[in-house]
Amino acid sequence: MMTQTCTAFAGRRMIAAGAPSVVAAAIKPAHDAGEQVLVFNDADARPVEFDLRGTLDEVVARLPAAPVEKRGPGRPKLGVTAREVTLLPRHWDWLASQPGGASVALRKLVESALREAEGPDRVRRSREAAYRFMTAMAGDLPHYEEATRMLFAGDWAAFDAAIEAWPEDVRDYARRLSEASWRNGQGRVEERRDGGEVSSAG
Repeated sequence: MMTQTCTAFAGRRMIAAGAPSVVAAAIKPAHDAGEQVLVFNDADARPVEFDLRGTLDEVVARLPAAPVEKRGPGRPKLGVTAREVTLLPRHWDWLASQPGGASVALRKLVESALREAEGPDRVRRSREAAYRFMTAMAGDLPHYEEATRMLFAGDWAAFDAAIEAWPEDVRDYARRLSEASWRNGQGRVEERRDGGEVSSAG
């Protein structure tokens, strides 16, 4: 499935970012000119493949169409799926005693667990995306190994210092992908508009 937004690099220079059709218009001439082009999914930094044969119109025509959600009159469906759940008798007894019954209680428990896992999961996804991009684009750049260690150590200041000398577009995209890594209790210093600094814990 084609990603909703992506970012394209020719060498280590960012040449396009946005919807696949926008990116295709930029990478087609670069590819035809013999430049090495890499495109990354903005959500997880996985590579996005484009079939660049033929004209630009032909390239765009081959892009998967974005799914269109069909809505009819009335209230939207909740999308409830019935599946088998195996529990011990005491579990069923407890669920049956809850307001709304077993289904409502189970949904509340799952939603609570999802909220608790959201922060750590977001951090993990962010670090994995940044690492994936850095491995593809910065593996031979100075301080790559140090930047990788600091990324997974959660040390934003050391990570930022390690990538400071990288090509601007590569550095900025790595920072963007790793942004959520520093918002789970990790202190961070950000610039204020007046030129000062403010310490933030996310």
